[in-house]
Amino acid sequence: MKTFYITTAIDYVNGSPHLGHAYEKVLTDVIARFRRQLGDNVWFLTGVDEHGQKVQQSAKKRGIPPQQFADEVSEEFRALLPKLNISNDDFIRTTEPRHKKIVGAILQQLYDKGEIYKAEYKGFYSTRQEQFLQDKDRNPDGTWPEIFGDVTEIVESNYFFKLKQYQEWLVEFLAKHEDFIFPQFRQKQVIEFLKEPLNDLCISRPRERLEWGIPMPFDDAYVTYVWFDALINYYSAVADKPGIWPATYHVIGKDILVPPHAVYWPIMLHAAGLALLRGIIAHGWWMQRGAKMSKSTGNALNPLDLVSEFGVDAFRYFLIREMNVGQDSDFTREQFLVRYNSELANNLGNLVNRTLNMTNRFGGAVVPAAEIVEDAEKELHALWEKTREEVVPLCEGFQFHTALEKTFFFITATNAYIEKRAPWKLGKSTEAKDQALFRTSLATMAEALRLGVALLQHVMPGTTEKINAVLGYAPGPIWRDELAWGPRLTGLKVAEALVLFPRPAPPAKTG
Repeated sequence: MKTFYITTAIDYVNGSPHLGHAYEKVLTDVIARFRRQLGDNVWFLTGVDEHGQKVQQSAKKRGIPPQQFADEVSEEFRALLPKLNISNDDFIRTTEPRHKKIVGAILQQLYDKGEIYKAEYKGFYSTRQEQFLQDKDRNPDGTWPEIFGDVTEIVESNYFFKLKQYQEWLVEFLAKHEDFIFPQFRQKQVIEFLKEPLNDLCISRPRERLEWGIPMPFDDAYVTYVWFDALINYYSAVADKPGIWPATYHVIGKDILVPPHAVYWPIMLHAAGLALLRGIIAHGWWMQRGAKMSKSTGNALNPLDLVSEFGVDAFRYFLIREMNVGQDSDFTREQFLVRYNSELANNLGNLVNRTLNMTNRFGGAVVPAAEIVEDAEKELHALWEKTREEVVPLCEGFQFHTALEKTFFFITATNAYIEKRAPWKLGKSTEAKDQALFRTSLATMAEALRLGVALLQHVMPGTTEKINAVLGYAPGPIWRDELAWGPRLTGLKVAEALVLFPRPAPPAKTG
């Protein structure tokens, strides 16, 4: 059994969860569930980043200790996971002893090797990004981009990691591993970044300016810089679990790809003598009518509002169906409702109810055996074979949006088959052939439904479970075996009709 270790970025506890956090968790969960279906030994990590200047400042504003502030906000992120049906195996907090221990050990190791040195630094500092800036970071007019927030000039002594001596190694590594970052155009961005000389990385903050952090093991007057702390979580969470490291994939937002995850992290691992991860999946941003969602602009969406209104699986479906991994995508309530009504309610929901209603009404609530195979059945069987052969590789390549498109094309074709066969007419006929065709159509509808939802299992696990339950079916342990067309449902008793995706109430009229 192959180990598949996947992580999300750890969320910074300076604010409540938003749509971007929810998407990253759902995307990673979909990948993890899919790999489990393939038989991999999956370990799925998520968690929170709790140190740094912004947390210290936020706690001070509220008049509470940083640990109390971190505890409260961390619980919001932890509570989000079951509400999104996230199947994580672990949740790490950077204030946990297990993490602090590993961070200290790696820092001491690198210091003893001469990879860390102390020097005085004079330059500009972004509190928002918690990093020192260079002139190349400025706008053409000399101002600082809005992403950096307030920028101040400071002079202080700090510890530095010898990052720049590994630049050539990283360039060579990326040249040899062209698929290290998905999608590939993101890797090209990293290569472009590395055409400029790297500076050594400041990895500490003096306690007189920042108390809230992991102490440097060789100098208690300093705490660890946020990235040298946070990035190590992927390793610290599994350091005591043999056979898990190295990570297969980190799933992160494009905004923290360069330099933290694509430059700092590989170099840190290499310098520490640790195996490198298999790759990085960098997803895009959710936009609203072309503008990035953010609390500051007032266009951020609370993911739990939609979950409460439409159910978690509808929410998960939209996120995965709408966004091509790596690209930006728009999220509006109007777009959500279009997919909800047309694809979930009218298409999948309609297929479920047609199958249950007609099997109950005309078939004694028992799925019959197929008796006749004519062109209509042959065409649907052939389309299934094509769908199965296309969808599995698409999911392996993280093209879940296209996989869902093809799956729903098959579901649409199944509804078209029902229209063609018109079992509601055949069921009323007394002709022997019509009765045989009727039984065949019921069997075909039910089997096509079972197969279609098998391809939705990793995206809509709750819905899949409900549909299998009303079909009276318990899937076997090997998912790939479940994708073969056959008489698995023959003789099973089905339940009554099931409303999976109820129509939202129209907005109340005013005036």
